[in-house]
Amino acid sequence: MSDRMVFGLFGAYLLTLGAAGFEGPKAPIVDIALYPQDGRRLMTDADLARFPGAGVLMCYSDFGALERGAAAWLIGAHDLVVVNAHNFVDSKLVPTHPVTNCFFRIAGGDYYFDGDNVRFGAAVESKGLHITDDWALLRLLQPTPDNVKPQPIPDASNIITGPGMKVTMVAPAGHSNTRLPATIELCEIHRIDEPSEGHVRRARHDCNDGYGGSGSGLFSEDGRLIAMHSASLDMNLQRPFDIETHYGSAMLFEGDLAKAIRAAVETPR
Repeated sequence: MSDRMVFGLFGAYLLTLGAAGFEGPKAPIVDIALYPQDGRRLMTDADLARFPGAGVLMCYSDFGALERGAAAWLIGAHDLVVVNAHNFVDSKLVPTHPVTNCFFRIAGGDYYFDGDNVRFGAAVESKGLHITDDWALLRLLQPTPDNVKPQPIPDASNIITGPGMKVTMVAPAGHSNTRLPATIELCEIHRIDEPSEGHVRRARHDCNDGYGGSGSGLFSEDGRLIAMHSASLDMNLQRPFDIETHYGSAMLFEGDLAKAIRAAVETPR
């Protein structure tokens, strides 16, 4: 199944997720998982030390309320942040939320974005946002201090297509379907698809997710950031994982995404 076909399935959810990050669900849901088994636990200080780039995209809603939008990562440099593009555009790449209405929160500090220095994963000629180009790179107006360290530059080059692997999902912004403000979970990628948009592969996983969990990082057993979560189907229904109809979708850090990160790190603002 191509990414274009999959986005047709995920599109409604992405649109909902983009809005829910800023306005929140109408009736808050607590302690309901995407799958029957929920292994999420609270992130600790030790976890934050293991995953130093973990931060939160904070945004003002249309009503002026400040809310957690999604997970965000300080990546490779003290002024470079990666998030999902669907926080700012819809499935047809129409802007929905200004970058300058948001900021990056990490280690107790707030850092604002340079609205003129944003790169989206979708190609200029693209007519829509797909799972594997649902990323955005943003520059901070001021870099984080030396004690707030970025996540090392991700590298998924040794991840093979097809077979899955055990991973850890790190969700620094938490999910709306758990009381925990930031979560971590041991889970599994069941299949890695062939490359699609931007020479990036989609990973189908069984990590529990909830509104606000987009951008969560998937880490390999040796502690490397290898993928960024983008969307899930049928939220909160506690259905068993199904490789074709009920799975989480993440994009590997490779192809155009990995090249863009390396180029940004090697060419400081």
